[in-house]
Amino acid sequence: MAIEDNPQSRVRYGEELRRLREAAGLTQEELSQRAVMSRTHIAHIEAGRRRPDVDDARRLDQVLGTGGFFVRFLPTLDGRKVAEHFAEAAELELQATVIREYASTLVPGFLQTEAYAREVLSSGHPAKSNEERDRLLVTRLERARILDNFDSPQVWMLFGEAVLRQMIGSPAIMCEQLRHIMKLGESRRIRVHVLSFRVGAHAALEGPVKLMWFQDLPPVAYVEGLKSGRVWELPSVVRQCEEVYNHALGDALSHRKSLALIRSVAEDYEHEAQ
Repeated sequence: MAIEDNPQSRVRYGEELRRLREAAGLTQEELSQRAVMSRTHIAHIEAGRRRPDVDDARRLDQVLGTGGFFVRFLPTLDGRKVAEHFAEAAELELQATVIREYASTLVPGFLQTEAYAREVLSSGHPAKSNEERDRLLVTRLERARILDNFDSPQVWMLFGEAVLRQMIGSPAIMCEQLRHIMKLGESRRIRVHVLSFRVGAHAALEGPVKLMWFQDLPPVAYVEGLKSGRVWELPSVVRQCEEVYNHALGDALSHRKSLALIRSVAEDYEHEAQ
């Protein structure tokens, strides 16, 4: 479960930082120099006045040799910027070196165009105000920044064909969205595989799954349902999710054929929009 970002969790986090820093025989100044952080910032974290960001936590783990503790137990946002059930997965997404995801009906958030994302956020229940929707939209678009680095994370996307066919907004919006995916695939930034309707029953019919691997932490699986989601760290469950993904991937079109299908569907939307 994600640890909610509140004064109590920040205080506990800060107390653990102080305990581990002192156990390592370091002053705040010495830790600040090694972790490339200001001494004042470390003092605020230890006092529970500040929430470190992911980069802060990663450097603290590296310097103190804590095996990812400060990343794993980083107090997460309280649901105001992302859905509460997705908060932990969102933090892990930023740290992942490899992401493999199966999407059954919707383009995943970090691949969504602005227009597509706006339509998705406008359709939720209960209805959101325009201000709330736009705030969530900014956060969703920021998630796409994990693709700024060409080398990491390595992303493999497995789409059910419904992702291409489900009309979100308008033909013009769908055309733009599919061409965005094409661009990422053709530039080799992501690998794309489509499970054709013709496949029929396949291993991943039960729903979406996101698999994430990390440099210094065990892999995890994130499984999501209606208004719910769970990050699984238990190795047996992660392996099972990976097997489901791999079996479904075996039934999918190749990367080249998938891009050709996406291009064809995008052209259909373009003609419909004219």
